[in-house]
Amino acid sequence: MPTPSHLEPVAERYPALEEQDFILTYCAPEARSVQVAGTFNGWRPELCPLAPTGTGDWTVRLKLKSGQYEYRFVVDGRWADDPQAAQSVPNPHGGRNSVLLVGLDDRSDLL
Repeated sequence: MPTPSHLEPVAERYPALEEQDFILTYCAPEARSVQVAGTFNGWRPELCPLAPTGTGDWTVRLKLKSGQYEYRFVVDGRWADDPQAAQSVPNPHGGRNSVLLVGLDDRSDLL
């Protein structure tokens, strides 16, 4: 059996396994801290602090695999909706969780 001269990285063969960059932004000019919690970090806001941009916005870059994720922002210790979210679902606390859909990497047509 011939040995392949070139092995593709796992992400080339299985693009759904590759993490993609997503930037979440929240506008809170008066906030002292903004965090995001969701199914991607075990609902632990301290794991994903947002950084102030200096213009009133706060941002965070997330690396996520394809799938559907629910999340909420935490602004100065209070849970907040994402007004920019295209989708949301009810949560068990009487509020709504925003939904982030991460599609397959563009190279998925190689499968």
